[in-house]
Amino acid sequence: MGAISAFMKHHYRHFNAAAAVDAAEGFKSHLDSGGRMLLAMAGAMSTAELGVSLAEMIRRDKIHAISCTGANLEEDVFNLVAHSHYVRVPNYRDFTPGDEEKLLRRGLNRVTDTCIPEDEAIRSIEGEILGFWRASDRAGERLFPHEFMYRLLLSGTLEKKYQIDPQHSWLLAAAQRSIPIFVPGWEDSTLGNIFASHVMRGDIKNPHTVRTGIEYMTHLAEWHRGTARNSSIGFFQIGGGIAGDFAICVVPMLRQDLEEDAPLWGYFCQISDSTTSYGGYSGAVPNEKITWEKLAVDTPKFVIESDAAIVAPLVFAYVMDM
Repeated sequence: MGAISAFMKHHYRHFNAAAAVDAAEGFKSHLDSGGRMLLAMAGAMSTAELGVSLAEMIRRDKIHAISCTGANLEEDVFNLVAHSHYVRVPNYRDFTPGDEEKLLRRGLNRVTDTCIPEDEAIRSIEGEILGFWRASDRAGERLFPHEFMYRLLLSGTLEKKYQIDPQHSWLLAAAQRSIPIFVPGWEDSTLGNIFASHVMRGDIKNPHTVRTGIEYMTHLAEWHRGTARNSSIGFFQIGGGIAGDFAICVVPMLRQDLEEDAPLWGYFCQISDSTTSYGGYSGAVPNEKITWEKLAVDTPKFVIESDAAIVAPLVFAYVMDM
């Protein structure tokens, strides 16, 4: 075992620590038996720079599809081109509303202890992606949000702007391997809002130039059908919300609504700090998913109630024997 894996195996013996090791062992066993893994990623994981470990997981063929929020899709690229302009504010808990307004005036958008620079990150990428949106709009071409980002990254036009090691960009790694990405609710992201503004201005004539929603679900269903013919598919979920809820529902949709013999998810793990459960789906224990025909009684199920920014890189390192 690698140094990190050995450390975890030796020290992480109980409670959430033991759950992390158990989940990582289950992850490895699933892959070793020929399984594939879908990662559902919510929260601000890209701004947390999860790409440092996730990109390597993708390159090593440990992650085979990703469902993520529009924020995670874009924020990996924001960090790629504007990292040196980010501002960390470790004392954010002491901020008054007036302090927050000062950040606004400086063009800084705060995500917990990290501020994303408006001009260097958001407006810079707007200027780049707008050309791709307009070209597709004129050509009558329609692409998914992640396909536009893939096209932008693979064009090489951003390379001169890179401010981090590109090996640490999970989206670039995904683009290079052409792994499928599903981005439910993209419209509520920063670039989704920007796209809507250009539609309203008339810069983009067809609001459906960017494909979303139901088309993403049918795309996910097609991927699941094709992959499940040969492999059991696992589900590794970071956080809650739409990134997880959307993707996991493809199985009951295929089984109940299309009445197909689709297999249930073959592995499930969720890293979450949501309380169980007060009626909230994000904090629901995995067994509840049995009633919705997502998981089976004997599906390996794990819940790690902890901070994903801490736990996910450790689980990934364990899976990679680092």
